[in-house]
Amino acid sequence: MEKIHATTVVAIRHNGQLSIGADGQATLGNTVVKGHVKKVRKLMDGKVLCGFAGSTADAFTLLERFDEKLTTYNGNMKRAAIELAKDWRTDRYLRKLEAMMIVVNKDELLLISGTGDVIEPDNDILSIGSGSMYAQSAAAALKKHATHLSAPEMVKESLTIAADICIYTNHNFIIETVSI
Repeated sequence: MEKIHATTVVAIRHNGQLSIGADGQATLGNTVVKGHVKKVRKLMDGKVLCGFAGSTADAFTLLERFDEKLTTYNGNMKRAAIELAKDWRTDRYLRKLEAMMIVVNKDELLLISGTGDVIEPDNDILSIGSGSMYAQSAAAALKKHATHLSAPEMVKESLTIAADICIYTNHNFIIETVSI
């Protein structure tokens, strides 16, 4: 049985803002099954934002585990991310989950993967999902050549470019921002 998956999530830190956004498409194989999935969530009363890509059930399982780790470590996002990555890599059940997450707060921008990676980007841009390379390329160009844009504007434009190219990405965006 095929899993529901595919998306594009991008996060950008620029000019005192950190924004994360995702499209709303869920696919089953090569069929769109839903167009308005909310793949960006607020945690810790909006202090932490999370975007996820991959199998829907797997992503929600990881989101719940990450939220538990945030509570356990009193909102210390980096520590929660590292502990989740450790569990994800070593736990027999979690190891089978097929998803990735980007988590952000006012200070940090992190990618968490099932291989135990917690990555902090050098260029203040992260992306995951089927359209991630399109969105990341667009974001890099915007940060370099359109510095007058705000972080949410850059996220929207990056997702728009990805949606114009990637068949697994649509134009129904959810974008959230935290001030730095």
